Amino acid sequence: MNPEPDAPRATPLIRIIDAALERAGGWLSFDRFMAMALYAPGVGYYANQSRKFGRMPSSGSDFVTAPELSPLFGRTLARQVEEALSKTGTDAVWEFGAGSGALARQLLDALGERVARYAIVDLSGTLRERQQVELEAYRDKVEWLDALPDTMDGVVIGNEVLDAMPVRLLARIGGQWMERGVVRRGDGTAFDWEDRPTDLRPPIEIEGGHDYLTEIHPQAGAFIATLADRLKRGAAFFLDYGFPESEYYHPQRFMGTVMCHRGHQSDADPLADVGSKDITAHVDFTAIALAGQDAGLQVLGYATQARFLLNAGIAPMMEEAPLSDRVLAARLIHEHEMGELFKVIGFAAGEPWDAMGFTAGDRSHTL
Repeated sequence: MNPEPDAPRATPLIRIIDAALERAGGWLSFDRFMAMALYAPGVGYYANQSRKFGRMPSSGSDFVTAPELSPLFGRTLARQVEEALSKTGTDAVWEFGAGSGALARQLLDALGERVARYAIVDLSGTLRERQQVELEAYRDKVEWLDALPDTMDGVVIGNEVLDAMPVRLLARIGGQWMERGVVRRGDGTAFDWEDRPTDLRPPIEIEGGHDYLTEIHPQAGAFIATLADRLKRGAAFFLDYGFPESEYYHPQRFMGTVMCHRGHQSDADPLADVGSKDITAHVDFTAIALAGQDAGLQVLGYATQARFLLNAGIAPMMEEAPLSDRVLAARLIHEHEMGELFKVIGFAAGEPWDAMGFTAGDRSHTL
């Protein structure tokens, strides 16, 4: 019997994954599966034509990020970027995963002549097209790159970039650690999970003997290490949802953090509707900090997004904004919205300083 038309075998992306499964002997680690699901050229989620970013599902979008929510996000972040440019004696901004281009536009509007060059590193050709439209007024400053250059100077920004980096899944079943990978279901019409024994372990011991599912983040760590090697002078700020390792690997967080997003709704099944929805995992900020430090970066601070934005001056901007704009901007700092779950970590390549975003509420001691 042939699979139904909407079965996984029907799409070009699924054929790519099937071919990878065949080459790998029928089992793929989840990071390899996630990488293809998100980034396979032309057909992965971030490489296809779907809209992705927007405030409401009626726009055809799947989720909203802070820059789409309120322009005060970029205007406030620009104050920290401007300070970092001055402290490091640089005039370039590097943004990773620029999404719709909204954040780049906000930063460029706010920073003006302080920025001589704005480089966007993005793997998605379709998003690049959208960014080029959004940033038409700054075409003399903005350039797009497919990969990191050998050397860099300037201030690096990554908003919701680390959460989209592929992760490996570890499952403790009956006291034994296994790596959870992806296989084809026996009838060939869907993907399924299969666990295999592994020597891999979470970075800290998980208390208790109960079954436990979690992630490790070798690709995010490798990205930070590579960035540290290339960034000769400057700073970097990453904003994302996540925890320090003591919270990330808490015994009660036994179902892991992998989530999918489509139509402004979430689900926990990355094996269904592959290529038509985002797949993310929360960030282990301790691992990010250690990767940066081990590669020579200095940690400037680690704080909640709310505290970071308040330190950088969002409150006076909100007071001057119309009521409708204040309501949306409040979602950036409210605890039950983005304020507490989202964190910000800052690095310096070179001599550190007391960065304004971490002047109060720095949680570096929790990493």
